[in-house]
Amino acid sequence: MSASIDSTPGAVYRRLWGYTRKYWLMFAVGVAGVSLDAGMQAVFIGFVEPLIDRVFVEKDGAYGTWLAVGVMGVVLLRIIGFFAGNYGMEWTGRRVVADLRKELFNSYLQLPATFYDRNTPGQLISKLAYNSEQVAHAATKAVISAFRDILLLIYLVLLMLTTNARLTAVLLILVPVVALVVTVISRKFRKISRNIQDSMGDVAHVTEEAVIGQRVVKVFLGQETERNRFKRVNERTRRLHMRMVATHMLSSSIVQFAAGIALVTLMLVATRPSMLNEITAGTFTAIFFAMIATIPPLKRLTNVQSQMQKGIAAADSIFVVIDAEKERDSGDYAIDRVKGDVEFRNVSFQYDSSHRPVLEDISLRFPAGSVTAVVGQSGSGKTTLAGLLPRFYPYNEGSILLDGHELTDYQLSNLRRQIALVSQDVVLFNDTIAGNIAYGALADIDRQAIKRAAEAAYAMEFIEKLPEGLDTILGETGTLLSGGQRQRLAIARALLKNAPILILDEATSALDTESERAIQDALKEVMKGRTTLVIAHRLSTIENADQVIVLGEGRVIEQGTHEELLALGEAYARLYQTQFEGQ
Repeated sequence: MSASIDSTPGAVYRRLWGYTRKYWLMFAVGVAGVSLDAGMQAVFIGFVEPLIDRVFVEKDGAYGTWLAVGVMGVVLLRIIGFFAGNYGMEWTGRRVVADLRKELFNSYLQLPATFYDRNTPGQLISKLAYNSEQVAHAATKAVISAFRDILLLIYLVLLMLTTNARLTAVLLILVPVVALVVTVISRKFRKISRNIQDSMGDVAHVTEEAVIGQRVVKVFLGQETERNRFKRVNERTRRLHMRMVATHMLSSSIVQFAAGIALVTLMLVATRPSMLNEITAGTFTAIFFAMIATIPPLKRLTNVQSQMQKGIAAADSIFVVIDAEKERDSGDYAIDRVKGDVEFRNVSFQYDSSHRPVLEDISLRFPAGSVTAVVGQSGSGKTTLAGLLPRFYPYNEGSILLDGHELTDYQLSNLRRQIALVSQDVVLFNDTIAGNIAYGALADIDRQAIKRAAEAAYAMEFIEKLPEGLDTILGETGTLLSGGQRQRLAIARALLKNAPILILDEATSALDTESERAIQDALKEVMKGRTTLVIAHRLSTIENADQVIVLGEGRVIEQGTHEELLALGEAYARLYQTQFEGQ
């Protein structure tokens, strides 16, 4: 993450303005409309003086008729200004938020795996949904209100100054009070807003865990536990919102009290004998109405402060993600298809949150076209080792060579084009079965190739029974399929990619014995001519591997063929015996 990022309110505003500036024409329409609306409100109050003095005091009926026509014109102009102002500002604000969401989502797609290790999905979704909506309020409703109210105040002050400057001087009472409220309260709003956004992320995270883990919750009777977890984060969010409300009400009350003092002072000054001889009833009424009219916009401006501070805090949290360091892609080497010769030389790796290396001084070679199985106890580093090949994580020490070239020399997209992956946790998307098999860069592959891949993965036997076959929509995360069916689709996706390197991370763990044997036969054909790395828990699935690597606490403790390691009678033999002693 960049250390030079300026997150002060002014810097965040300037950055948001950079997004707004692209849509300056509609923004200008909005400003013009808001200005017209505010100006006509002041003109309407300005009609009070001639209405009283000339029409009612001087009994000029003809002038009253023209005044009525003028009022109708003001009403029509206000309608035009209101529509243009609101539409222009809303259009601009929504475009800014759409751009922010797009940029944030693009960042999610480019951030390294370490970022996702530090942040929960619920928090990241909350930024895209809740935080960006706070920016939307700040960029639309708050901006509209701020422009209209500031302009209205300016027009009202100008009206009062042109009507009677001495009485207007009473308004100076409000200036220091409003300045104090804006300065002090805005800091409070910003701090509370940041806490609310963090709290909303916690709400989303707890909800997500309860929904995804609903079966575990039910079986282990964890409803009360989840209720208590949600109650804590929900109550914290409620208290923060109430603190925000109390702060807003306090600032509004202070402004209203100051306005009341100004009105009382105005009445006292205006009713002095010397002043009574100077002003007419229309003049006093116009200034009195204008001063009363300043109270609502002043109160709204304190509310705008809360919305603005929410928007600043939200935008800041979004910019932190947008500015986070993306996956490093400094390589420039690219090739259509690698041979698949992989070599680890003294490779060590440690997670940011780990106190010791997960992998330490690993030196291995996977010859092109060979099948290498990696086994070991849970936590020995098997999946981490496989994750270094597609550069999900940057290794801390040593080097990894692919066909003699350092992995970091390859263009990231070119490197990953050479690798197919089937992991234990199958990811399916809310798309058709065909769309899930021919996913991403495979989307343009013809229908017959998709069908052949599904047949090779023994998936067509259940696909053909579905209502729409390959065109069946899976729904969110494909939960309607069994674990074995989901894993067969993942295998079909890897088969369709036809990459020279194949990583099978517990790829058959969710299959029953019969299905596993069938897919193992299919995988034997697929593995021919490919460098295959098999992470396996079931040792029966790797008996025909060219070599078996046994990891223990992040180190290579044994290496050889299945028969050689059994004959050695050490770690691998003990693992094998433990699995099969009951059979």
